[in-house]
Amino acid sequence: MIQPTGFLVMGVSGSGKTTLGKALAQKLGWDYFDADDFHAPENVAKMRAGIPLDDSDRAPWLAALHEQLLATLNAGRHPVLGCSALKEKYRAQLLEDMHGISVIYLKGSYEQIWPRMSARQGHYMKLEMLKSQFEALEEPQDSFAIDVSLPMEEMIDKIIKRYFS
Repeated sequence: MIQPTGFLVMGVSGSGKTTLGKALAQKLGWDYFDADDFHAPENVAKMRAGIPLDDSDRAPWLAALHEQLLATLNAGRHPVLGCSALKEKYRAQLLEDMHGISVIYLKGSYEQIWPRMSARQGHYMKLEMLKSQFEALEEPQDSFAIDVSLPMEEMIDKIIKRYFS
């Protein structure tokens, strides 16, 4: 297997994208980006109000993330992006004309992730929106799926073994 130039860590809210993405980037000495940091203020306001984003809300956000990935690669760096990327068309837009970025899918059930979301403090993503995320989710076929119930170190070990051994 060819080593990836970067990773897209995807899954529903509360699946552990930020935690895994940061840990993986740190382990590899790569650059971590959290897609939440790229949302326009009006998108954050909608989500705080419990209103799911639509495709027109997401379009400029996905474009900005795509540009960040390209800029990082063009600078000779390796990106790790934590992003929900729930639909295939979102992943296609994020990774358009990019080769070598592998998708890691944090897979878990509603019953596994609901308690994690409940325990979060200060996040704008409303608990009630988790259901809509599962409804929108199109599980990726071209990814490395990891069970969200695994300990973080085991997740990292599985990724390293798959891509760098």
